[in-house]
Amino acid sequence: MSGRSHETARIADLERPNGWSPIRLHFDVQAFGVNAWTGREPGATVIGEHDERTSGHEELYVVVAGRATFTVGTEEVDAPTGTLVFVPDPETMRGAVAAEPGTTVLTVGGTPGAAYVPRAWETNFEVIGLFEEGRHEEARQRLLDALPRYEDRGALLYNLACAEAQLGNPDAAFERLRAAFQERDDLAESARTDTDLDPLRSDARFAELVA
Repeated sequence: MSGRSHETARIADLERPNGWSPIRLHFDVQAFGVNAWTGREPGATVIGEHDERTSGHEELYVVVAGRATFTVGTEEVDAPTGTLVFVPDPETMRGAVAAEPGTTVLTVGGTPGAAYVPRAWETNFEVIGLFEEGRHEEARQRLLDALPRYEDRGALLYNLACAEAQLGNPDAAFERLRAAFQERDDLAESARTDTDLDPLRSDARFAELVA
């Protein structure tokens, strides 16, 4: 913890090219999850459609700039600046798109009655761009560094398998893929069509793993 009484930052200064402002990571917040997401153009995704079954989190969304259109379950919510949208049920699907240019939504989440545990999506979200740019060795190293920091490691191991496959390390890729499926058997469905795993498809071990 910093010896200073407080720290400050601007959401816009933290914003990544994909619109994510990683507030929790920036301040190393340990008590709750907090991030911000910005859509520069109307129709841009601000909050990707998802539920929180895996984390058990309840989430609060705060529109701090622009105007968003939320879909919560089957309901649509018009959310101008200053609107609060609280989703207590982890099983409820939710998402939002920008209705105006420069729409920013702040998100806060945690599991009621439980200590906050950071989720591995933070690293997985970061490495997507590295994969798209063909920077597989850098992605591999970030994923390896992240493994000890998170409890929900299934997707980390899966993406690590993808990186190893792209780097020409099939034995390591199969080891990571097997470990990923042990934690999350639903990832086998993604593996069947994931082009990052194409270098493994001619190996008999692949068909056996994803069967």
